Amino acid sequence: MKQKQISRKEAIKKMGKYAALTAVGTFIVLNPKQAQASSPPDPGGNPFD
Repeated sequence: MKQKQISRKEAIKKMGKYAALTAVGTFIVLNPKQAQASSPPDPGGNPFD
């Protein structure tokens, strides 16, 4: 198996893209307004009645 070697500059560029994508994904998942908007509505009332 022959591996293609990339330069340090190319590796940093690829990691930068990955880090940006991860940051955006984390923000979307952890954003409270977005999470609240996507959660099902609360039917209200006491579930033990």
